[in-house]
Amino acid sequence: MRTEKDFIGNEQIPKEALYGIHSLRAKNNFPIEVPFHIEWYKAVGITKLACYITYDSFKNAALKKYKSSEISIDFFDEEIIEVLKKSAEEVADGKYFENFIVPAIQGGAGTSINLNINEIIANSSLLKINEELGNYKIIDPIEHANIYQSTNDVIPTALKVATIGLLEKLEDRINKLRFEVEKQEKKHRNTLRIAYTQMQEAVPSSYGKLFSTYNDALSRDWWRVSKCFERIKVVNLGGSAVGTSLAVPRYFVMEVVQNLQKLTKLPITKSENLNDATNNLDSFVEVHAILKSHAVNLEKIVSDLRLLSSELVNNKEVSIPKMQVGSSIMPSKINPVIPEFVVGVAHKIYSNDLLISNLSAQGNLDLNAYLPIIGNAILESIKLLIATNKSLEENLISGIEINENIAKEKLFKSPSITTALSPYIGYNKAAELSKEMRKSNCNVFEANKKLNLIEQQKIETVLQTQNLLKAGFSLNDLISL
Repeated sequence: MRTEKDFIGNEQIPKEALYGIHSLRAKNNFPIEVPFHIEWYKAVGITKLACYITYDSFKNAALKKYKSSEISIDFFDEEIIEVLKKSAEEVADGKYFENFIVPAIQGGAGTSINLNINEIIANSSLLKINEELGNYKIIDPIEHANIYQSTNDVIPTALKVATIGLLEKLEDRINKLRFEVEKQEKKHRNTLRIAYTQMQEAVPSSYGKLFSTYNDALSRDWWRVSKCFERIKVVNLGGSAVGTSLAVPRYFVMEVVQNLQKLTKLPITKSENLNDATNNLDSFVEVHAILKSHAVNLEKIVSDLRLLSSELVNNKEVSIPKMQVGSSIMPSKINPVIPEFVVGVAHKIYSNDLLISNLSAQGNLDLNAYLPIIGNAILESIKLLIATNKSLEENLISGIEINENIAKEKLFKSPSITTALSPYIGYNKAAELSKEMRKSNCNVFEANKKLNLIEQQKIETVLQTQNLLKAGFSLNDLISL
């Protein structure tokens, strides 16, 4: 063990640990096993790398213009700057993550996140120059690893970097799911079905039209997610504690975001009002509302498919893939586990949306102390949606089977088919035909033979697939029949 101290007191730290006293205090203060998102951890690493690169260029620019005796800044040795860069780069690659011991749910506005990573960077840098872990007189987690930084600009900036990276993956996943839905739309363009309103048989339609509604909904989701980058690209890096850039060189303020942009290759920009970007988290509220909209559409899609493929439906025409055994006691039972997974995820996202909205509003004056919980929720939601889109694409939509013969037979035996005849024979006669179909449990053609309400050749023409699926009727349709 090694002893570390802060102004509160001393703590014993495992000798080989890259974390230090600040991390250990946080772990003990927040005794909850909710793992931190590695994407955010990596993003902090690359954000700090941008800070060290900017510090290095500031040092070089200052010493080029002034003699070291003319300025009061005691710049780090080049060796220290280089090992800080290397360690930050390693954190950006996910290295040392096992030494990140702070849970995702915490108090303190993200200070614990920042200090844990500062300690990892400082200690891994000490190892690189053959110094003992915890020898902070050489490289200090605050004096060196946190140079010209604050928790309040580094951690939210890193959260936006992590969020944008995951949003890019989600955008791609939505598109892949949409393409799979589009295949079903094209495949079943002329597959007739009964359309339902309020869970009751309504009018003739097709599975192509049903899948087109899912395709268009997912297209809107894709478009909205693609626009999220505009909402979240503005960062407050360089703003220090509250956005005033107090105790930060103006050179650093002007250059650090550009360096982060180059490193990440993301469309990140510096806020014109760093106080606003530090104070307000409404951009996360807006982005998560878009995620919630996507979850709503996914729940609607799977709820429909679960219902249509349910054994509650007699002579069902829709079958979804059989993914796993459904019971440990009931032989051969198969459950709709993919739709259930999607519904569960959707409701988790609705819960996260409420949390993010409420805690974003709870920011007080110049800072929001609840950033860690907000960040955890938004990253969780994006990752859940990435997984959900992947599962839907690979485990459900691609394997849907529709029995066209059963669907067509059920449609022509459904009283809903008579709606298509009302322009030709009127509502009352169509209702009479519908009544006969129910009474005799027969299809529309058999009922019409009994009642003789429309010529048989005419009814067969009107109820052809292409006529049932075209948009409305023309006067010429009435005259030609």
